[in-house]
Amino acid sequence: MSDAPPVMLHCFAHAGAGVSAFHRWPAHLGDGVLPVPHLLPGRARRRREPRATGREALLAGLLDGFRSPAGPYVLYGHSLGALVAYTLARALHEAGLPTPALLAVGACPPPDAPSPLSGACRESAERLRELLGAHDAAAGDLWQRSVLPVLRDDLLLADALRAAARRPASGTAFRVPVLAVAGAGDPLAPPAVTAGWHRWTAGRVITRTLPGDHFFVRERPLPRLLGRACRVLRRPPARSAPATTGGHT
Repeated sequence: MSDAPPVMLHCFAHAGAGVSAFHRWPAHLGDGVLPVPHLLPGRARRRREPRATGREALLAGLLDGFRSPAGPYVLYGHSLGALVAYTLARALHEAGLPTPALLAVGACPPPDAPSPLSGACRESAERLRELLGAHDAAAGDLWQRSVLPVLRDDLLLADALRAAARRPASGTAFRVPVLAVAGAGDPLAPPAVTAGWHRWTAGRVITRTLPGDHFFVRERPLPRLLGRACRVLRRPPARSAPATTGGHT
């Protein structure tokens, strides 16, 4: 393996979550990859900070950390986190700052496709709980008291990021390569829908389908896939064959 420094894998979680989904990733990513989970404001140790529900508020707390990366890095976002990662990558591109070597998005419809969850961001608590209950993502009074407020703000953020992404872009084309990952049994972002991310970059797009439902972020296949992708970035570039001239000496 190359002596290059590890690839930094910056991770963003799904709506209503902190960073616990990434706690076991170091054991599954393999050598040469360092996961960097990002805790958004308004949860866990940042619970006293106001939650971001719009693009500008989100970027105000993220952009500075990516102005001078030490080397190639990767962004991975799951569900809401995919929209966060995409928004960040686009903002870095528009600002002329170093963009990720790879943008990986999981369990998320592209911004121009319907999204059952973010589309319900302004529904009543009862309707939202009913929707999430249908997907086994919520239950109980504790959930309604502690998770629902964070979840609702996160879904407002997702809706705002999707709307912002659909506005006409300025400047050069966004060419960051994208890895779009779907869960085979995900009712919210099935593989056929997730494949639509090819419309959102002029760079190369690879699609992969993994076992699991919407929360396949908690299973081993995803970090293993991302670990392999990151290690490709650490390989030294192939050397070109030396030029030759015809004839004999």
